[in-house]
Amino acid sequence: MTEHVPFVVVGAGAMGLATTWQLARRGHRVLTLERFARGHTRGASHGATRNFNNAYGEAHYLDLLGLARREWDELSRTTGEPLLRIHGLVTHGDPHRIDRVHAALTARGERAELLTATEAGRRWSGMRFDGDALFTPDAGVVRAAAALEALERGARSHGADIRFEHAVTAVDEVPDGVRLTVEAGGDRHDLVADTVVVTAGAWTAGILPDAFPLPRLTVTEESPAHFTPRSPDLAWPSFNHFVDPQRGPIGNVYGMPTPGEGVKVGFHMVGPVVDPDARTFRPVPEQAAQLRDYVAEWFPGLDPDTAVPVSCTYTSTDTEDFVLDRRGRIVVGAGFSGHGFKFTPAVGAVLADLAADASARSAAPFRLP
Repeated sequence: MTEHVPFVVVGAGAMGLATTWQLARRGHRVLTLERFARGHTRGASHGATRNFNNAYGEAHYLDLLGLARREWDELSRTTGEPLLRIHGLVTHGDPHRIDRVHAALTARGERAELLTATEAGRRWSGMRFDGDALFTPDAGVVRAAAALEALERGARSHGADIRFEHAVTAVDEVPDGVRLTVEAGGDRHDLVADTVVVTAGAWTAGILPDAFPLPRLTVTEESPAHFTPRSPDLAWPSFNHFVDPQRGPIGNVYGMPTPGEGVKVGFHMVGPVVDPDARTFRPVPEQAAQLRDYVAEWFPGLDPDTAVPVSCTYTSTDTEDFVLDRRGRIVVGAGFSGHGFKFTPAVGAVLADLAADASARSAAPFRLP
């Protein structure tokens, strides 16, 4: 007998668990299916920390970020797990982008302070700065691993059914709903949902029907690393460096302090294109050398020879804008392009809105063609 469920979420990474939590807390019956075991490292949601970075100049991202902050706080309140560590963010490099972000934040009444490179260097002596720096004190990090646990716990407390090691191999819209083919424990079975939300990261395109109007999603393997501070007394903010690629680094740089692991530093979206099922989980040697050289030049407070690489995937759109939209009975959250985690509970709210109400709309930049 085919199982019939009102809502099925495919993928139990950060975005899938957030959607599950949002649907379940609204009283909906929801089943979430995850291909891998709990706590796996094959996707984009594992690890201790992610930047809670508010250096955006676009209204749709600042709107989403405001919702995310409220929802992170609500999740922390209901689960008793503190999930944000607010220690500030410093952004430097491209002056035009910094001016745009500063103007957008101050127009909304957000705290944002412009510092000279000398002033920033006095405040954070473990770093060097490329021109004026923008300090936003209400940013910091998300405790990523703790967030996944809190989202799952919160969703289950509202009755959600979350099944790990259940791989969805096909999703097809049929007259009575959406039929999913599921493999688990060596067996294959079908189930039918009224509405399906696909949040499968690097595997999204392979799950959706061929005719689904998904934009191009490019999967890359990125390799940031943790570096050891030279002194335990140094203060560390989260940071962005918007670089001129003609002057040295191969891509924009981001990072944050991670207690017990050092300071995480990484290039944004420079890794090789990969098959998510055939990754090496090792950095490209040339890129690892460039990251080491970057740290040696820009971080006098870090030992550049202490890199401990981290492997993760980016699944990116050509514009780096997210896909949050619905077609028929299928909702998709995809293309988070290496900057999605901070928005997790807000993305879950948007996807839950789209799933529960066929007339709901996401912000225009997030819509399918």
